[in-house]
Amino acid sequence: MKRSVKSAATDRNFVVALARGLDVLRAFRPNDGMLGNQEIAARTNLPKPTISRLTYTLTKLGYLTPVPRFEKYQLAPAAMALGYAALANLGIRSLSEPFRDELMRQTGGACAIGARDRLSMIYFGQSRSSMTVGVQLDVGSRIPIATTAMGRAYFWALPAEERAQLLREFREHYGSRWAKMRDGLEQAGEMVAKYGFVISAGEWQDDVHAAGVALTLNDGTGPYAFNCGAPAFRFTEERLRNDIGPRLLAMVRNIEAALGGLAAPQPKKTEPKKNKSGGKVARIVEGLG
Repeated sequence: MKRSVKSAATDRNFVVALARGLDVLRAFRPNDGMLGNQEIAARTNLPKPTISRLTYTLTKLGYLTPVPRFEKYQLAPAAMALGYAALANLGIRSLSEPFRDELMRQTGGACAIGARDRLSMIYFGQSRSSMTVGVQLDVGSRIPIATTAMGRAYFWALPAEERAQLLREFREHYGSRWAKMRDGLEQAGEMVAKYGFVISAGEWQDDVHAAGVALTLNDGTGPYAFNCGAPAFRFTEERLRNDIGPRLLAMVRNIEAALGGLAAPQPKKTEPKKNKSGGKVARIVEGLG
């Protein structure tokens, strides 16, 4: 989770140099290949001289491999090993795979599971086929929390205090764009309360529609969230509401059953009241609930 400069400066246990080194590794995204110091500096908002020292250190430690011909770096096996170790320890990834594969076959949509990475969700499991060619996402891909079905499902599964903190980060990060995103989150909250799933129809990418459902465990990990998406012409809003969303919700409930005692009990659903401006869901979205 991203820490503000103020909180880092007042936390004596926070090692700024380590955080900056990890930010350099995080700058590399799927399909990036190589990055130069200037590109890394732009992505991390750190001075180029600082980046030069960090990439030098990470090279010496074996986490980056220099490519002198291009004056760039790429992730080394030691860095990739961290990611593979994390994936191996995520039991929910392997347990959910047959469920995701089955939903993919039933719907023709891509089905993924993800977890939070700052203001994004990061895929750590993905089931897709040739029918989902329009959804170019794979393990390691990041999508925004505020505008996607997976992200919104995750958001409403958070405890109130964590949700309020995330809202503050949204407002700071998105600025003038936040008002429209806030409305989408409010509608998602109403939909979760009523149906147990959320949808995003072209709110992240015009040509991608998806439904999302969260999964909360009792072992202290997560929450996680699943989505099922496809090109907009295949998953219309009507189909998302009447077919894809209910199927995805049933899949997550089946995963909860397979997990047994690890899955957190689901709260009883109550029919939400129609929210006027300033209603309960609106207050939560404003960080006042």
